[in-house]
Amino acid sequence: MHLTPIRRGALAVSLCAVTALAFQGLASATASASAPVAPVSSVSSAAAGHSAVGGIETGVARRLAASLADPSWRAQVRGAALGSRQVALGALTARAAAPGGLGPSVAAADRGITAAKGLAADSGSLLVLRLGADSMRPALTPGAVPLVAAATGADSAATVTAYDSSGRAHTLSAREVPRQPVYVVDIDVSKAMSAGLAQIDRQLARAGLTTAASPPAARKPAARPDAESGTKSGASPAVAGFWTTRVDSVYLNDDEEPWVLGDAEIYSIVSGFGFDGKVRVDTVDMPYLDDDHTTYYPNQILVNWSNYKYDLADVVMMEDDGDTNYAALAKALADALLTITDQGAYVPLVDAILAAIPSSWYTNDDDYVDSWYTLAQPSAGRLNGARGNGWMTVDPYFVAQL
Repeated sequence: MHLTPIRRGALAVSLCAVTALAFQGLASATASASAPVAPVSSVSSAAAGHSAVGGIETGVARRLAASLADPSWRAQVRGAALGSRQVALGALTARAAAPGGLGPSVAAADRGITAAKGLAADSGSLLVLRLGADSMRPALTPGAVPLVAAATGADSAATVTAYDSSGRAHTLSAREVPRQPVYVVDIDVSKAMSAGLAQIDRQLARAGLTTAASPPAARKPAARPDAESGTKSGASPAVAGFWTTRVDSVYLNDDEEPWVLGDAEIYSIVSGFGFDGKVRVDTVDMPYLDDDHTTYYPNQILVNWSNYKYDLADVVMMEDDGDTNYAALAKALADALLTITDQGAYVPLVDAILAAIPSSWYTNDDDYVDSWYTLAQPSAGRLNGARGNGWMTVDPYFVAQL
């Protein structure tokens, strides 16, 4: 899901805004120089204009397109594509005796994608196959030989490259869904993001950026935040637990995303100061945010205030279209944020972060969705994103101890 890219000169003074840009730069930093498309098993860098992940997906798409010249195999792929929203490509090629050594090539490509995304080797197979759009289903007849495209490229791209069984490239519109059937080689971004965010949390914990440890006094029964005064009042002293900020509803604006890229995968980064005086970073997966112009009602906890020293935190919403390298991303966050210490008040940290992050990371990437600055514990009601790309309604929510 793409929303208007940010420019460096338009940065607001916010820890999360800068953190978001660090994430964007990592996606761009994986891009490599132009190179001919190599066999799937050896593609580890991108073809022209693509990331490492995109280069691997493109290699798989070309191999898969060529394999569809086999009528028997083509029928098996058709049955799988019509029977499921997305098909695990590794499992399909392994069990269906795919022609031309496609199975081993897909297995090698899966390992390459796992490495390119900085995930553990045991993260499992990530490559999937899906039909480009539901409207293509009637055209996917037994005699049809679909084109195959890779879910790569910028959200603003005007065209999509797809391959036929003879190896020819075809240029399709990125905005108008083709009438002919097109298979799309993609990765299971939800699966990858879940593994990646867990890995980020582990790495940040090792770096000391997710130490919970609110002091004993902070774990005592809390008072209810007062939305007007910002003070706590009125809670029963007999109830133990902690206050949170809960997302009641959330909405994102029109993204006009190309059909080839499929659903978005959204997550948020919550940042503030922990009780140890270090910047604390928490990741929040928001897997339900698939479509624009749709209001979702998740009742999801966004901020756990028992983890933060001050009554303020920043939130940035990000998108993973498949290219994020989670290991590099976690290291970059740790390198930038470990240099920042608590000065006794919640103050803007942008200058210190800008000094720590290379200027080459500030790019017009598509992964920054929106940000909410200085979210307070008593914040309630509708909060518009700083970029105007979406809004959330939130309320204070007390989690009682059992």
